[in-house]
Amino acid sequence: MSDTGDAGRRTGGQPEGAPGPGGPAPDPVRGTATGAAPVPLSVLDLVTVGSGSTAHESLRTSVKIARQAESRGYHRHWVAEHHSMPGVASSSPAVILAHLAAHTSRIRLGSGGVMLPNHAPLAVAEQFGTLEALAPGRIDLGLGRAPGTDPRTAAALRGPGRLDEAADEFPRRLAELTRFLDDDFPDGHPYARVHAVPGPVQGPAARPPVWLLGSSGFSARLAGELGLPFAYAHHFSAAGTLPALELYRESFRPSAVLDAPYALIGVSALAADTAAEARAQVLTGALSMLRLRSGRPGLVPTPEEAAAYGFSPLEREFVDGWLANVVHGTADEVRTGLDALVARTGADELMLTANAHGGAARIRSYGLVANAYGMPTEPLTVG
Repeated sequence: MSDTGDAGRRTGGQPEGAPGPGGPAPDPVRGTATGAAPVPLSVLDLVTVGSGSTAHESLRTSVKIARQAESRGYHRHWVAEHHSMPGVASSSPAVILAHLAAHTSRIRLGSGGVMLPNHAPLAVAEQFGTLEALAPGRIDLGLGRAPGTDPRTAAALRGPGRLDEAADEFPRRLAELTRFLDDDFPDGHPYARVHAVPGPVQGPAARPPVWLLGSSGFSARLAGELGLPFAYAHHFSAAGTLPALELYRESFRPSAVLDAPYALIGVSALAADTAAEARAQVLTGALSMLRLRSGRPGLVPTPEEAAAYGFSPLEREFVDGWLANVVHGTADEVRTGLDALVARTGADELMLTANAHGGAARIRSYGLVANAYGMPTEPLTVG
C-alpha cells in the first residue's frame, strides 16, 4: 500500500507562503462565520429535479443559489456526485463547478464529493487542476469512497472486476491522487514521468485542499490520521454523527494542512414563511427518498403529490424517522435547530442542503436562513 501520509502535506488555495492580495494567504480550509451564525454556513447542492421540471431548469437554479450564497455570506457551495437517479442531476460535479465558477467570483466551490472509486486518480487531478486554474484559490476537492449509486450502476461506472476492491484501495487511490496533485512521484515510480496538467509541472501552482467525506468511522479515522478536514453526512446518517466526529478528533494528527481538527457536517434544512409550508416542502424530499430506498427512484414529487400519498405503516415510520433529522420550519425555528445542532456536535461548519420540489423554495430557504442570522446582503457583481 502507498504512503497515505502524503495526502496531508499541502494546504491548497495558493502556493505555500504566498500572500493574498492584501496580506497573508486566506486559510483554504477554515471559514469565517458571518452575521450571528455560530459557525460558517455553506451550501450542499444536489441539483434536484422536481416533477414537471427539467435538468436544465435545475442547473439554472444551482447558479441562482450559488450567486445568492455568495452575496449573503455563505462560505462555500459544494456539488454532490450521484448517478442513475432521475431526481438528481449532479452526475458530473466538475462540469457543474466550472459553470458555477463562471457565474461567481468569491465563494469557494467544491465537490461534496467526488466518489473516488468511480474514477482514475489522474482524471480527478486533471479535472480539479483545471478548476483551480479557472477559479484560483476557490476550489475544494471533497472525496468519498461510496459509489453514490446502486451496485449495478457502480459496476457500469467502474468496469468489470472493481466492485469488490480491498478495503485498503481507497487510501491507496487517495495517496496516488495526492501525488498527481503535487507532481511528486519518486524516481523509479511507474508514474514518475506522468503529470496532471494543469499542475505543478508547469511551474509553481496551487492545488485544491483535499477533504475526506463519510457517513461512517472509516473516513473519519483516515481524515484524522492524515490531518485532513472531514465532512460528515449528518443529513442521511444522523445516528452516526457524534461517534464519527469523536473518532475523527481522537485520531487527529496535526499536519501541514491543519494544526487542529476541522469538522463540517451536512444538514438537511429548509426554512419557509410558515411551518406548514416548510413541512409540505420537506415531505416531498422524504417521499423521494422513500421511493429511492425501495428501488423506485424518480423525479422529486410535488407537495400536492406528497400530501396525497397513501403511506403504509412501515412507510410512515420511515418518513417520520427521516423528517426527524430535517431542520425545518420558519426561519427562526430553523435558526434554533441549527444552533442546537452546533451545540450538540461541536461542528466547525454547517453545510445546508435544502431539499424541496421546486427551485424557488430552495432559493427562498437559503435567503430566510441568512436573514435569521443577520448575514450580510451584498449586490451581485458577476453576470
